[in-house]
Amino acid sequence: MSDVEKSGIIAKVIGPKKRWRAYKARVKELPENYRTAVEAIERYTMHFVPTDGDSNASMFEDLVDLFEQAAADGTSIREIVGDAPVEFVEAFVQNYSEGGYVPPRARKRLTDDIERATS
Repeated sequence: MSDVEKSGIIAKVIGPKKRWRAYKARVKELPENYRTAVEAIERYTMHFVPTDGDSNASMFEDLVDLFEQAAADGTSIREIVGDAPVEFVEAFVQNYSEGGYVPPRARKRLTDDIERATS
């Protein structure tokens, strides 16, 4: 295997992990209620099948960008997700994926978690 082939494989394995760790570190820095909302959305989005690793990483990076900016601006979580967090997340995810099946319990859990974060 050539060095170019090895570096490509390494980049495919390590690159996504680095992006994921960077994303998680950014989430950890959010105020508690914003972090709760992002983690609920993250958990819900795991039901969707991303088209590739880059789409998945981009989706989570964009999500944390949105909540970091909202926290900095003092925008409430409800102003971001509205009264229907399931619809918000499904519309958000459609920009990155074909989607997947989401069980009703996951929809309820997302709604409950956002309610808890906004209370």
